[in-house]
Amino acid sequence: MKQYHLGEFEEVVILTIGILHNDAYGVSIKNEIESRLKRGVSMGALHTALLRLEDKGYVRSYDGESTEVRAGRPRRYFEITALGKKAINYSRSTRESLWRAIPKAVLELNPRQ
Repeated sequence: MKQYHLGEFEEVVILTIGILHNDAYGVSIKNEIESRLKRGVSMGALHTALLRLEDKGYVRSYDGESTEVRAGRPRRYFEITALGKKAINYSRSTRESLWRAIPKAVLELNPRQ
């Protein structure tokens, strides 16, 4: 299988796009990540990750309807492409394989530690 490269934050972003499905736009993605992971996200970092994911072909963006609330500007929505689905499935299977390879003794908590 072709190797796909997803950075940790890119993986969080693409998974969040999947969670939000048809409601995945900048602010909703930011809020969902912050809510689920209890971690702050800057809009700059998020936009950079979204651009990288688009450049890699893992997500695609499209404009929603224009609204008066946004001064006529449409929201930019994101969706996972077929290549993006392959990338996140590859990432998942790779991580699961690594977790299965760790001897149980390594993960056991020792009360003295």
